Amino acid sequence: MSDHASHAGHEVHEHPDWKQYKWVALILFVITIIEVWAYYIPAFVASSAFVPILLVMSAVKFAIVVAYYMHLKYDNRLFVALFVGPLFIAMFTITALLLLFGKL
Repeated sequence: MSDHASHAGHEVHEHPDWKQYKWVALILFVITIIEVWAYYIPAFVASSAFVPILLVMSAVKFAIVVAYYMHLKYDNRLFVALFVGPLFIAMFTITALLLLFGKL
């Protein structure tokens, strides 16, 4: 069976074990706690750094979820680019619009 799979072009990918999933979940939890905590600091919410920092933290969480829970870390780099590329385009567009309309 494995001989047939190698001839058919199927590749065997390593997937994270439960320990890696535990650490990924913990990192996502910590980032979420920091995001919520930052929202309750009035001086930080009023600053111009609030939105860009939340965007960066959200982008990091998105990349982690896509890489580990959607197994893109172990897949072809084209698929990673198809997920992460539009994220960077969206972040650039949102930041440019915020700068254009004087919200940053």
